[in-house]
Amino acid sequence: MERKFANRSTRREFLSFSSASVLPAALASIPAAEIRPVVSVVRIRSGNIDAAVEQAIELLGGMAAITPGKERILLKPNLVAPEPEATTKLPVMRALVRLLRAAHEDVSIGEGSAAAPPFNVRDNQTFRTSDKELLNGLQQRVFDDLGYTEFGKTQKVPLINLHTGDLVDVKVPGAPLFDTLTLHRSLIEADLLCSVPMMKTHVMAGVTLGMKNLIGLYPGAVYQALRGNMHDLAARIEPSATAAPILDMLRVSKLGLVVIDASSAMEGNGPSAGTQVPMETIITGTNPLATDMVAASLMGFEPDEVSTFTWAHKIGLRPRRLDEIETRGEPLDRLRRAFVRPVLVPWNPAFAPLLS
Repeated sequence: MERKFANRSTRREFLSFSSASVLPAALASIPAAEIRPVVSVVRIRSGNIDAAVEQAIELLGGMAAITPGKERILLKPNLVAPEPEATTKLPVMRALVRLLRAAHEDVSIGEGSAAAPPFNVRDNQTFRTSDKELLNGLQQRVFDDLGYTEFGKTQKVPLINLHTGDLVDVKVPGAPLFDTLTLHRSLIEADLLCSVPMMKTHVMAGVTLGMKNLIGLYPGAVYQALRGNMHDLAARIEPSATAAPILDMLRVSKLGLVVIDASSAMEGNGPSAGTQVPMETIITGTNPLATDMVAASLMGFEPDEVSTFTWAHKIGLRPRRLDEIETRGEPLDRLRRAFVRPVLVPWNPAFAPLLS
């Protein structure tokens, strides 16, 4: 099912479009000279992830300061596939649920995973599909295998399959790619979205962090598993086929907190075929771009090396440079390492044939 393009359907038109009309509300109208976004960077000590997450949130002012007047919080981990080495770890989610509950928030977890055998992975080939039965099975398999199903039961946290269910159309004025997005109603009704990615490199986007994690909000019932349809359209604008749809989703979602799980990270050809590396770090921030820029810097990336950042800057999002960000906690130089870079591969529809 092909979604309607926005009128700005060429790269030149996108880059020249007035930045003021495409800024997410949380990031617009903030004079650069008056405020610096804060990002906290905390070392995990003695394996105590819970304490590191709590300290990172406290360095931002505490959960009560982050979520005033927001009752319904949707946590979005990165559960790309049923592979523990490539996904957000449960101790990070457990700490966030505890902190949110202490602030009297209503918490749920939502995800639209990319792939799981045997649903859309067969004979080592990954397929695109919009079949709801396959998508339901895929998501349940991922939740089950990664321990999220049991976690949801014991913690009484609802798990939401963002691929199917109650989907609604939302207008996205000024978005780079789509005039209208179809999203799960739970995303629209949430007061705050918290992106909780694992720190990884990515063969299309360079890195996958808090903003890239938003791709998992596109329901497969409309945009297909692997978001094949979405990537087909985005590739007409720019080679990574990810920056424009990320900015669309940033525009319409209520992303107000990013918590990056760098307890372990992935370098090389991520998001799932890379190599795990120890980082023992938690990175948090309420400005998604600033938080991702700090995390990418810890991975050895300059801002202009990441397509999502450069395109965000083109439409006026801030910050533009690392020196415009206030970091709290560990000095970045103590944690920075040169990640093995992914081999960047432009999107090709042949990568994910339609499952017949």
